[in-house]
Amino acid sequence: MLKIEGLVLAVVDPDTGQETEILHGNSFSLAQGEALGLVGESGSGKSMTLRCVLGIEPAGARVEGSIELDGTELLASSGETLRRIRANDLALIAQNPHGALNPVLPVRRFLVEGMSDARSTGRAEAEARAADLLRQVGIADTERVLASYPHQLSGGMLQRVVIAGAISGEPKLLLADEPTTALDVTTQAEVVAILDEKRREHGLSMIFVTHDLDLAAAVCDRLAVMRDGEILEIGTPEEIRDHAKTEYTRKLMAARPLLYPAGHEQPPAAALTTEERRAES
Repeated sequence: MLKIEGLVLAVVDPDTGQETEILHGNSFSLAQGEALGLVGESGSGKSMTLRCVLGIEPAGARVEGSIELDGTELLASSGETLRRIRANDLALIAQNPHGALNPVLPVRRFLVEGMSDARSTGRAEAEARAADLLRQVGIADTERVLASYPHQLSGGMLQRVVIAGAISGEPKLLLADEPTTALDVTTQAEVVAILDEKRREHGLSMIFVTHDLDLAAAVCDRLAVMRDGEILEIGTPEEIRDHAKTEYTRKLMAARPLLYPAGHEQPPAAALTTEERRAES
């Protein structure tokens, strides 16, 4: 579904004119319905990879290689083609949910107008679907949330709204750029579980960017370890955990904080459905 080959990204310092290569010829593919985790320390090139897929790399940047989405070469596409693909096939879930919504407009405008503009959905149908989407991501008081402004909602609640907006257009690919960084640990688990549940339910592919190996392993079929703009290795969570090929990956694994003693591992929150989490609470 997504095929990236030899992706190079270089940016130019506007003051000195010096070019710096950020991504160094990376290649990977993503099947329909598969989730790939891009993991690594800050500055390793994870988010820049997503920006290249979206076509929003820094101004003046040099991008080489190939990014093919469902048979369409994105790097060679026109602006109009890219706008259509962004509207129908791609959805971004960013780090800071407060930055995803207009602060002076209520949630209703964000969800309803998004569906009306992108998919020509009628107002009444869009209103009903917005409420249904909020219920799908675990929000019961839909009318209150639809009428709320972003500053009136918690970070976790707002990220649920962003996830609802992301799946509203029925995209082919979700790009989740550290979607839980701004949330506390408990809310992180809840949001990631909802994201994974909705991805599986709708059969979406996903690239999940994070520095947290355990979080990525809980929701991804494969992991790609990045460092200094280069993908060092790709494998299943079990392969990365038990048979890491590079010293960097082994150090990344060793740096994980352990919440539970060895032999007393707790099941990942992402393994629970929304209904199961509600039953537990």
